[in-house]
Amino acid sequence: MDVGLVLGAYRRGSGDPAWRVGADGAVWRTTRTPDGAASLRVSVVPGERTVVGTAWGPGAGWVLDMLPALLGADDDVSGFANLAAAGHSVVRDVARRHPGLRIGRTGRVFEALVPAVLEQKVVGREAWRAWRWLLGKYGEPAPGPAPEGMRVVPPPEVWRLIPSWDWHRAGAEAVRARTIVNAARHAAKLEAVAAAVGEAPSGAERAAASAEADRLLRALPGIGVWTSAEIRQRAFGDADAVSVGDYHLPSLVGWALTGRKTDDAGMLRLLAPYRGHRHRVARLVELSGLRPPARGPRMAARDFRAF
Repeated sequence: MDVGLVLGAYRRGSGDPAWRVGADGAVWRTTRTPDGAASLRVSVVPGERTVVGTAWGPGAGWVLDMLPALLGADDDVSGFANLAAAGHSVVRDVARRHPGLRIGRTGRVFEALVPAVLEQKVVGREAWRAWRWLLGKYGEPAPGPAPEGMRVVPPPEVWRLIPSWDWHRAGAEAVRARTIVNAARHAAKLEAVAAAVGEAPSGAERAAASAEADRLLRALPGIGVWTSAEIRQRAFGDADAVSVGDYHLPSLVGWALTGRKTDDAGMLRLLAPYRGHRHRVARLVELSGLRPPARGPRMAARDFRAF
């Protein structure tokens, strides 16, 4: 298992107040558990095949109980080797180079939902700036000896009370703000589904719980296929949740697997033989480093604060 690779999926850009790497190489992460705020430090003992987790705050016990799942202990890779062997050579080769890739789960839906909504239809830098500003203003300081500046995501009831002018200062326009505020009203129901995923004894039952979460998420105004997939990948560890509608992913998948860029429909056709592991394959494609040649300027970051 590659700890940095697995935990890197939860990072929201450089300077994420909820995710840091310490000077000693340990990964720090904050979360809001059912028991309250928690800081988690995850390190690998040099020379040993041992992962050590240490936690602080009211939610320390909960987050330590969740540590194996966070690192991908529930990730069912059965059958993937056969699919990769029968599939594209790129997938097979990258999987061989990154045997430590696991799809972990946080068990916390709303803290995955907020940054996913902020990332809707904007470049990453714009969304991450808003995430940093909102956690800096409304998050609480991380418990314990966490790196300076780390914050814990506020609870849903706080998100519901953020005034419109602070959404504007963060750089999030009214549509994304309304989506987050409305989702905060339904957070308890969404977290209950996450708990059901953790209690499911089999991969098939976890997949069914993730499908139910997809239905509930997409019933909320402003949350579509892409946002639901981004949430379920992290909160539920769904290795099959494809980020349909992503600005870059179809081109990356098409180029890596066929040498030609494609659209969402083409990406789904290419990933169809890997059903059950389509998000895993997308992660491997991203790790391959294969990119289509740039043929135009990058999308510029907008600044809604100036509107």
